[in-house]
Amino acid sequence: MSQRLRAYFDAESVLEIDTPALSTTAVSDTNIESLEVISELTNAPLYLHTSPEFCMKRLLASGYPDIYSICRVYRDGEAGRCHQPEFTMVEWYRIGFGLTDIIADTLKAIAMALDDPTLEDEILVIDYRNAFIKVCNVDPLQASIDDLANAADADDGLRRALGDARDDWLDLILTTKLAPTFAADKFTVLQHYPASQAALAQICPADASVADRFEVFMGPVELANGYVELTDTRIQAERIANDQAMRESRGQAVRPHDQSLLAALESGLPACAGVAMGLERLQMMHDKTDDIRNVLSFPFEASND
Repeated sequence: MSQRLRAYFDAESVLEIDTPALSTTAVSDTNIESLEVISELTNAPLYLHTSPEFCMKRLLASGYPDIYSICRVYRDGEAGRCHQPEFTMVEWYRIGFGLTDIIADTLKAIAMALDDPTLEDEILVIDYRNAFIKVCNVDPLQASIDDLANAADADDGLRRALGDARDDWLDLILTTKLAPTFAADKFTVLQHYPASQAALAQICPADASVADRFEVFMGPVELANGYVELTDTRIQAERIANDQAMRESRGQAVRPHDQSLLAALESGLPACAGVAMGLERLQMMHDKTDDIRNVLSFPFEASND
């Protein structure tokens, strides 16, 4: 599978690069937790990267062309049927690509990886908002928290646990109600996520309520997450600050963030789009299994499994 992906990127003139796995900084995203490493070389913890994204953007800002990386990444608190704390990520960036371009590129790459060109024949591309309205009868951009809780069939305990965290409710509905309805034998592309879930994506120029972000699913399993990249330093700094404030309010660890990323954006990140994709998830599709541990020679088993 790695060989087929490399062949695809080589044919597209995308350069393979390598980035360090250790860093003195960590992502601020509240949905991702970094693994800490204690070292005698530093007075503070080091962190295993959760993605090569920040370093890759620094390379792009310094003048690199289209690039990709196939590397091991690490995320704390993730172990189970679809998650492992260590997994293989394929990440790539295409200069000058818009949302439609990067979606098409992603589908071609996945079809190549799975060695099944027929997967490109029948694809459902649907806006996030329309999917929620059609399947769950709730507008994710306008619905009240109570409406979202009802759509999730939440009991009193869950309502207290999630409170008014709107994006947490949307994630829950997506995972438990919407994604299970996706066809198991073809791609579903969910695009234009709410602006509150933009992460490092730019806001859609045609609709400020949504972001130029998408995810590719096969059945309920997410295979890839991508977006047209945010290049505005000020907006990115504001998002990081908001993430850190949210982490503090939730009792999550607040770790140093990467000032070099902001410096790269300030120096001039070219207009581009990027994608992150888990290779083991693709292997699950290839092997027709719903448990990631079935495609690993040495799966990690949590102590409470």
